[in-house]
Formats: sequence, C-alpha cells, structure tokens
Amino acid sequence: SSGSSAPASRPSYTDEQLHNALLNFYGGSSATAETCGHIFGFGNPNHEMSMLQRITATTMLDYESKLNGGQDNTDDAAPSIATLLEQASSFHTAHGPILPLQSIIQSKSPCMTLAAEFKRASPSKGDIASHLHAGEQACVYFGAGASVISVLTEERWFKGSLGDLREVRLATTELANNNNNNQQQRPAILRKDFITTKYQIAEAAASGADTVLLIVATTPFNVLQELINFARSIGIEPLVEVHALVELDVAISAGAKVIGVNNRNLHTFQMDLVQTEKVAEELTKRGLTFHHDDCLKEDGDKPQLSVCALSGMSSAHDVDRYRNVGVGMCLIGESLMRATDAGVAIKGLCLDPKDYAASQSVSGGAYTGGTKMIKICGLTNPKDALVACRAGANLLGVIFAEKSKRKVSVEQARDIVDAVRKFGERSDRMEVRMNDSNKDTPLSALVAKSRALELAARRPLVVGVFQNQSFDFIKEMVDKCGLDLVQLHGSEGMEAANSSNFGVPALRVVDIELGSDGTEEEKKDRSSMDTAAAILSKVTSDPIAILLDTSIKGDKHGGGGTGKTFDWTIAESIQNMGLPVIIAGGLTPDNIGEAVGNVRPFGIDVAGGVEAGPGVKDVDKLQKFIGGAKKAAVEASK
Repeated sequence: SSGSSAPASRPSYTDEQLHNALLNFYGGSSATAETCGHIFGFGNPNHEMSMLQRITATTMLDYESKLNGGQDNTDDAAPSIATLLEQASSFHTAHGPILPLQSIIQSKSPCMTLAAEFKRASPSKGDIASHLHAGEQACVYFGAGASVISVLTEERWFKGSLGDLREVRLATTELANNNNNNQQQRPAILRKDFITTKYQIAEAAASGADTVLLIVATTPFNVLQELINFARSIGIEPLVEVHALVELDVAISAGAKVIGVNNRNLHTFQMDLVQTEKVAEELTKRGLTFHHDDCLKEDGDKPQLSVCALSGMSSAHDVDRYRNVGVGMCLIGESLMRATDAGVAIKGLCLDPKDYAASQSVSGGAYTGGTKMIKICGLTNPKDALVACRAGANLLGVIFAEKSKRKVSVEQARDIVDAVRKFGERSDRMEVRMNDSNKDTPLSALVAKSRALELAARRPLVVGVFQNQSFDFIKEMVDKCGLDLVQLHGSEGMEAANSSNFGVPALRVVDIELGSDGTEEEKKDRSSMDTAAAILSKVTSDPIAILLDTSIKGDKHGGGGTGKTFDWTIAESIQNMGLPVIIAGGLTPDNIGEAVGNVRPFGIDVAGGVEAGPGVKDVDKLQKFIGGAKKAAVEASK
C-alpha cells in the first residue's frame, strides 16, 4: 500500500487551544527564559504563532485526544509506552537491531552521507508527489546510495504516516538481505515528525525507526534533554535540528551529538543555504570537533559531533559546498521526490569527492553535462509561473520588449516575481555567486559562469527579456520588479551583457538566421561547424550564458518568437567545442525529447510552444514539455 492512511476526520482547534497547548508544553507559569528563551515569541503575550508552532501544537492536541481515549483498555485504545517498547523489542528480534546514526554517518567518510527523504506534501509547497509508494521509493533511494531514509510521518500537512515508516523499514531491510552478497548494510530510518513526547519516540521504535528528529526551535531545554536521554536509553541516537545560532547553544548543552542545520527557517519558510556554514564556523570557533574528513584519521578519536545540512539542496555543487566545511550528511527530499528518476538524481549528487572532481575536470573539453536549465518564457501571470515552478522550471521569462505580444507591465512582472520568490522560499533576489578562478579566456569564463547559473537556479529565477532598450530602462525594470537576471534579445552586442550595466547577470541571445521564407539559408554556404566556430569567435566573457534562437532574414528587430527551429547541429558543434548553450526557437512538447536527447543542450527555452494563446500558458502542454525534457535528460545521461 502507499501507506498514506490518515484519519478520515480530524478535530480542528481554535487559536486559543493551540496557544494554551504550547504554553503548557513550555512549562506553564513556571516556564523561564533559561529553558524557553530560544523559542520564537516566548514571553510576548501578543505573539502570533508561526506555522511550525501551529503544526507542533496541533500534533500535541491530536496525541492528547488519542491517548485520553485510555491506554490498553479497549481494542482501539492507543498502546502504552511499555507496550510500544515491547513491540519494538519484538520488531528488532524479527527484523534486526537499531542502527547507530552517528556511526553510520562517520563510516561513509570521505563520501557524503545521503539522507534521502520520502515526503508526499508540505505546508509551503502543497502536494509534491502524493502518488508515490513509500517502500518502492525508499528502495530506489537505497539502491542508488542513500545510507539514511527520512520518512515524514505527520498526517495533516505532510500526508505521511507511521505506516509509511514501517513499510520503508521492512522494504529496505528485505532489499539489503536479498543483496547480502554485497555485504551491504540496510539504511538507517529516520522518523521525521513534530516530536514533543517520549511516547512518540517509543512509537517510532515500535514501527522500526533507527532515529528520530527533535526540533530545538519549539522545544524547551529541559524537555529536549529528557527526550535525548530517553531516546538513548532505548538505543536511538536522535538527529537534533537547529536553525539559528541561539538554538545551537541549546542543542550542545542538551548533549546532542548529531546536529542537523535546517537551512529553512520553519517559522517564516525562508531559505538560506549559508545557515549550515554559519553553524560549522561557530563550532570551529568553540573548538568542537565535527569535520567529516577527520573520521578517516586512524590514530585519533572520531569527531565529537556530526553536522548535517537539511533543506534546500538538489545538486552536486550543493553537496560539495557543504563537504568543504566538514558536513557529514545532506538531507535531500523535495528534488528527489520530484525527480523523473530518483536513482539517476542521486548518482548526479556526486557523494564521493572523486566523482565530483571528475565531473568538474572537463574544462577545455566538450560540454557533456546534459540539460540543466529549463526556461519558460513569455509568462504574464503568477498562476502560470507557479505551474512552471512546480513542474520543475529553473528560469521564468517575462518580456519587456516593445514589439512582443507577450509584453508585461511592471505590476504583472512584480506579481510574478513575488509568486516565484514565495515558491523558492526567499524574500530577495537570488545572488549568482561567481568564482574568480578559471577566467583566462572567454570560453573558460563562460563555462564557469554556466556552472554558477546552474547553482543559483536550483530555486527558480525570473529573467526580464529586453530588445534594443536603453540600459537605464532595463536597470529601472530590474530594480522595480526585482528581476534576478536579464536577457538581451536585440542588436546590443556581447559587451552589453556585462552585469555591471544592470546590477544583475545577463543572458546574451545569438540569432541563427533563416532565409526570409523560413528555410535554412546558412546551410548552402557553410557547415554547422563553421557557423559554430564563427559564433565562438565572437563570444566575450560578459554574459552569464549564451542562448541560441531562430531569427528570420530581413527582420530588423532581432529574432525571437518565430516558432521555427534552427539547425540543432550548430548547438551540438558549439558544445563539442566546450561552450554550454541554451537553445530556443520552435520547441514544443512533441520535439523536446528529440532536442534534449540528441543535442543535450545546457538549457532549453520555450514560449509559444506551450501556449493556449499569446501570454497564456496551456497547463497540459507546459507539464508535458517540462516532463518530457526531464525524462529525456535522464535517458541521455544514462
């Protein structure tokens, strides 16, 4: 079964009931700043509960009503803690003992430990992949290299259950036993929920969990200490989650050994990938040992702590970023749940540093990375933008070019930017971090920049498209609308695409000209290799990436919007010469598989091919286009 069995009807609670549940949990009138000072809003009678606090309070009240039905007295009564621990003991006799979380993490060094998460839905994203089966997905994760499987068991917002957890534990144990020629240890199973009681930890053990998540942000110090000690008393090493540095103090004082840093602030749902690095820096300042590479030292003790990065990661660059500061485990969920092939996605994370080094050492050779960027252009409303985000687009284009039938107003663009930021859990424009190394030639600079773009676009970015408009106007639109990038689609020249002109990086369009009758004239005079070489000779290091689009001979305004494809072997030749390119022009759900599978361009860009009418997207076409592109990219990478 998919294991998503949640109660058919659940009580709803008033704000007052939720608020009182939290106050009681904090210790009622005896709660002090010593135990609760780190808790959001503590001591403020007018404090408005955050989403995290609402979920936690709701979970507490749900358990209260479940347990107040009497324990062990009736057939449907909740079992007591003693009964749960007996069930846990029987489970371990039948299916093997609890695995020690910190040892599992440290044993993977120098490779990054992957905690792959099964998460059907979330409060910030709604449904993510409600159709997937927990046991099947977990086996894909394990088969591809995950050493820990995280299972959301919260029912209301995340659509999970303890049934999912049990299913994952049994399925992965069976898979490991069947593969035992490889001597492969089964993965550790994490219960991810809003845990405030020993009862929930006992329940986790009875369902086969090896570890549980404890969230410092909502837990008083004395309760956290009790929960950690209880978990250890039954053989479980908990994963203790912090976000702010003040929470780190609480975790360390309570005796946490495995510290997870949530890059997402669960009160505001804002994401900041720097958070894990800040915690690593703070631990170093305090002289606490945690660096994952130190696990390899034969002559010394293992590090005292293990640090795990939680939330917001999806690429090999993310994994490497955290590897460099000593992180031992990355927890990745949403991008694997959305992936066309989760196994291929895990291989692409390069958990082994040697794999990452090999993937980065192609400078000077052909671009072989495959399709990383999906751009949906010509958006005019936030609804379509969100459909594109949910389907997996990285770049969302809003057009300011005067002649375009998809031209947007400042208000339209701003609404789209706001929706995309909310989806990406950010409140500001995304900074594209440029690395100064490797800039000897325009080609090596553009290769480095395309990597930086791929890194920044893990969360969708909004691109403003301009054509022969003044720099002042473009800069004004960047500032007023909050654009992340611009795209120059006219005859402005390469140097115009320097980020210093607008304060944000720019994509530079290069037109591939067709004859005035819409057929390819270039072919008569020169080969696609000659055309590619001519384009490469003109590129400068100013743009962040090059986009090839079709133009019609004699169109004075520059290309775009032709609805016609150009000769894709030109793009292939350019990439074989080392430059990753984005391709546009005439792409549709019907030809995208061929474009991505055969050319393997760095990026693809579509506007008219997924429309119901100018500026209005056809949801079905849009989803088919992105789904087709992702599927073809996975097949091509095999």
